[in-house]
Amino acid sequence: MTEIDIQAARQRIARVTVETPLLDAPELDARTGAHVGLKLENLQVTGSFKVRGAANKILSLTDSERERGVVCCSSGNHGRAVAYVADRLDVAAVVCVPEWVDPGKLRAIRGHRAETIIHGRTYDEAEARSWAIQQERGLCYVHPFDDPLVIAGQGTIGLELLEGMPRLDTAIVPLSGGGLIAGITVALKRERPELRVVSVSAANAAVMYHSLQAGQPIEHPEEETIASALSGGIGHENRHTFRLVDDLVDEHLLVGEAEIREAMAFMATEHRLMVEGGGAVGVAALLSGAFSGVGEYVAVVVSGGNVEPSVIADCIAGREGVAR
Repeated sequence: MTEIDIQAARQRIARVTVETPLLDAPELDARTGAHVGLKLENLQVTGSFKVRGAANKILSLTDSERERGVVCCSSGNHGRAVAYVADRLDVAAVVCVPEWVDPGKLRAIRGHRAETIIHGRTYDEAEARSWAIQQERGLCYVHPFDDPLVIAGQGTIGLELLEGMPRLDTAIVPLSGGGLIAGITVALKRERPELRVVSVSAANAAVMYHSLQAGQPIEHPEEETIASALSGGIGHENRHTFRLVDDLVDEHLLVGEAEIREAMAFMATEHRLMVEGGGAVGVAALLSGAFSGVGEYVAVVVSGGNVEPSVIADCIAGREGVAR
């Protein structure tokens, strides 16, 4: 497998990304008995961690590759990141999204001048269209997760965690295609092999989770979920993330829709932060008790915040209704 050079990625992407805050969370400390830090990628440029990987990939292209342009498939955040970086570098971009794409994310993608193609009722159908376009036009494909350059870009979060939380012993990270957790785990375990990494998947968007249980990449039916950023397959031809996640990640958890909504409401009311469903699964694991592992210094990656205010309001209203 191609080397995953996270230090080089950090230097490369500094021109288009920011180092995100690591926020203390006293309410979660009290609930868990640990010191919990929230890594706020919802405050990253474009509203999610995805810009790190997209930037590392696009900035690594040759001049001739940039001239041809790039294409990707996305449920929203990756497409927004690709569109943003391409716009910054004056590279033409095509973004394919499924019909159920979040309207706010679609507006953001179009706002960065990307050609946007809405295709298919599922993510996999949209992805198939994106690969067809890549073949038809000779564009460079920017994969959302299964690419060493993308993985390395996401891994820069791990370097920031080690610096911001020197006594870190447990990292809780959202899991979908695996690029985020693979990069972070490589970064963490190169420096501290004993450090524990825990994945959290939405139960309704858990193809990687079920693939790990099966011992190989599989297809799994897509279900509606508030954590739509975690939807989509991992591909039968997965070359990198499946093996990395299988080899390196210590524990895998699932959380349900009600638990994710509770976590979104918690982040809005307790921390005044907009966190999308996919970004809130780690917090959901702590609040629900799904994560009960021992850890004194626990970092939770809050991976994105691209969510409509009305969705957050519904989550808060639902929480208040339960409280009554």
